[in-house]
Order: sequence, then structure tokens, then C-alpha cells
Amino acid sequence: MKALVMTRYDSALSLETVDDPACPPDGVVVRVMACGVCRSDHHAWEGADPDVVLPHVMGHEFAGVIEEVGRDVRGFAVGDRVTAPFILACGTCPDCRIGDPTTCNHQDVIGFTGWGAFAERLAVRHADFNLVRLPDALGYVEAAGMGCRVTTAFRAVVDRAGLAPGEWLVVHGCGGVGLSAVMLGAALGARVLAVDINEQALAMARDLGATQVLNAAGLDDVGAAVRDLTDGGAHVSVEALGVTATFENSVRSLRKLGCHVQIGMPVGAHDTVTLPLLELVYSRQISIAGSRGMAARRFPALFGMIEAGRLDISRLVTGRIALGQAEDALRGMDGFQGVGVTVITDFTR
Repeated sequence: MKALVMTRYDSALSLETVDDPACPPDGVVVRVMACGVCRSDHHAWEGADPDVVLPHVMGHEFAGVIEEVGRDVRGFAVGDRVTAPFILACGTCPDCRIGDPTTCNHQDVIGFTGWGAFAERLAVRHADFNLVRLPDALGYVEAAGMGCRVTTAFRAVVDRAGLAPGEWLVVHGCGGVGLSAVMLGAALGARVLAVDINEQALAMARDLGATQVLNAAGLDDVGAAVRDLTDGGAHVSVEALGVTATFENSVRSLRKLGCHVQIGMPVGAHDTVTLPLLELVYSRQISIAGSRGMAARRFPALFGMIEAGRLDISRLVTGRIALGQAEDALRGMDGFQGVGVTVITDFTR
């Protein structure tokens, strides 16, 4: 099969012919029909993710059709149209058994702990627990564009923060996952303020349902500006970049009893922050939550919003490329350039 192979970090990727993946006894082999190019892939490409071992194939936002089924799989068959969370859970550990597989003790992470979907075929372990059938109305491109970004944003604002209609949701960083949060917040009936320094990203946020937008470039106190625009602050604020400055802006954007959700992955120097506990956390009684991925069991709720016409995932997809062009898409993420979601749709070149 063709695959885009990384042999050195932050360097050229090579389109190569490699062996097809073996089918796990409890898994399947999927022919990949579409795969998103995500900022998490950019982290892996830069060498910021300790799980990645070279040579490596990235890609975790896949959608495709099953070509081979392992002997122990009971719930899926050849020809099924599927996707899966990027966190493949074991299904048997205590976290999985209580319904929190994103914190699984024995998780595999597609495109990080093992080879991913920047390839024609992908092996998926623990298929009965992790695979998700695609609704007939959801195309492969839209399913890949949904990828980890919409699912991560869904879990953040719905499951972790409990966003309610009429509340203020503030989104700091309008990349793919941030724009997903904007769109979801609007669909849930919240008032949404999108914050970024890229006017194109802010324009897209407004198109996707943001009530207001704020260009944070040159502002001395983003938190104060947000509180002014939201009648006292956000009920829920999400940080979607993984940057210390926007983390602090997000926390300072909250009203009393508000909830910050961290969905951007902090790497390198951004891994550690300082926080005035007395002023912000204790006195204002805010909550701070993390959110990473989404369980397979929650996909039907998201699909329901799509099938009801409340979410149009195709509006997030701004680029369709061939496999060999993924390197250019990754380089375009340097400095947070680009708007929307890019999806690989041609795996022949």
C-alpha cells in the first residue's frame, strides 16, 4: 500500500510503498477513504509527542470501509462504512468499564503509538469496542473532517462543561477544534464569542454561528475585554491552541463559577503555567477541566445533531488534497496559518 512515511522530525515526508497492515484477531483492516490533517499531527511531525517512534506514519482522523475482519470480531463486517475515536481503548480496564475510555489504562492512539491513516489502509484493534458505523447521510470527507476536532469539542462543551442554551461560550483560538466548538455552541443555543488574531479565522467563526468575535492582537487584557463583551464573563471558556497565554486569557475570561476547558494540547514550554489561585480559582470559584477525545458510545449523539440538520460538518472543510500534499498542509500550520480543516481524499499520489 502507499503511505506517507516520516523518517526524521520536522523534515520531508516520503510517499512510499509499504506492507499492508496485518488484521488483529479482535480488529479490522480499513481502506482509508479520507483522513484529516490535524494540529496534533503537526505536533507529532515536530517531534513533540513522546509516543511517536520513527519511522512513522501519522494520521488519526480517518473514515473508510472495512476490507478485512478479525476472527474475534462480532459486530462488524466487510463493507461497513466506519470511523473510530483516535484513542483506541481496551474495553476491559476500570476506566473503560465505567464509561470513560478516553482515559483507558491501555490505550492505543492512532497515528501516535502506532501507524496511522496517512496511508491506504489502517488496522484498528478492539473493533467491537471502538469502531463506529457512519450514517448513510454522512460522507467520508465530512466524517474525516469531523475527526478528532468536532468530537473533542463536543465532549468538551457538552460532557465536560455542560454548556446550556443562552450561556456564553468563549472560544480562544479558531483553528479546526476551536471552530468546531463555535459551531457546536451555536447549535446548542449558546451565545458564542470567538477570540483569535487571524481575521480570516474570525470571519469563518462568524459564518459558523459566533454571536461576536474579538481580535486579541495588541490587547493588554483579553480577559477584561471578554468580560465586557459577555456581560460579566464566560459561563464556559475553551482554550483550543495549547498556548500558555491563551490559557491565561481563557481563565481570566470566566465569570464567577465559570468553567474553563482545556482542549488544545500544550507542548514544550507551554506545558507548565502559573495561576493565581486566590484571585481566580478560590475567590471566583471557577472550575478547570481537561478534555481529550470522545468515546465511541457518544458518537450517536453527535450524529443525531448532524442528521437533524443542526450541524453541517462540510462547512468546516476548506481543503481537499492528495496524500503526498500532507507535508505542505503540515507546514502551513507553522505559526497557526490557514483556516478550517484540510482532508486527504486522494491516496494514489
